[in-house]
Amino acid sequence: MRPSLPFDLLYVHCPVANISIARNACLQNSDGDFLAFIDDDEVASTEWLLLLHMIAEATGADAVLGPVRARYGAGAPGWMRHGDFHSTAPVWVGDEIRTGYTCNVLLRRASPAVTGRRFNLALGKSGGEDTDYFTHLHRSGGKIAYAADAFVEEPVPPARARLSWLARRRFRMGQTHGRLLAGPAPMAKRPAQLALAAMKAGFCLLAGLACAPFAIQRNRYGLRAALHIGVVSGLIGVREIRQYGELGATSP
Repeated sequence: MRPSLPFDLLYVHCPVANISIARNACLQNSDGDFLAFIDDDEVASTEWLLLLHMIAEATGADAVLGPVRARYGAGAPGWMRHGDFHSTAPVWVGDEIRTGYTCNVLLRRASPAVTGRRFNLALGKSGGEDTDYFTHLHRSGGKIAYAADAFVEEPVPPARARLSWLARRRFRMGQTHGRLLAGPAPMAKRPAQLALAAMKAGFCLLAGLACAPFAIQRNRYGLRAALHIGVVSGLIGVREIRQYGELGATSP
């Protein structure tokens, strides 16, 4: 396809199994006004890039996120499909988005919050490098917007269509969140942060038990508990579990 494309196509070889190295290579080698990230197993909707760009221009945002719609196979459990546990959308805190993800995003390269910023190499095999990146982008004054119609679709392979996979991922997400919470906070606040995360985990576990007959609610509470247990782990300084970079591992 390369000779027939109306633009240059550049391949950059990143032989080390570390997703942060690959993402940083994109940041280092791109020269356009905007840079879009999408996962290698996703399929973009027809106007995906146009819609991201329209929101970027309309809002002046430094980063624009779009939703990821999961496509479940026939073997996926009913509770997973009906509860849509694999789709991705940003989390709003009040009227703003404070972090993001790289599976569907457009970056404004000239933004002071983007220029020179790189993904954390230490998180390139655990995951969470995108949460870390966008959290610091926001803390430095960057604005994150949302293009609700700029969706991509992502198949859920059998290896991920399991509660155990979701629980491990939620735990790691909690670890990243806990580490980021601990970063700017004084040590005096750590006991309160730990107590709050532990109480949230306990509440979710009890709520999951109360919803035992109802698979969607039970598993949703159970996964929230795993997330908050991960927050406790991150707050006390435990490194994120390694999820990627192993032989046969799938990309984030």
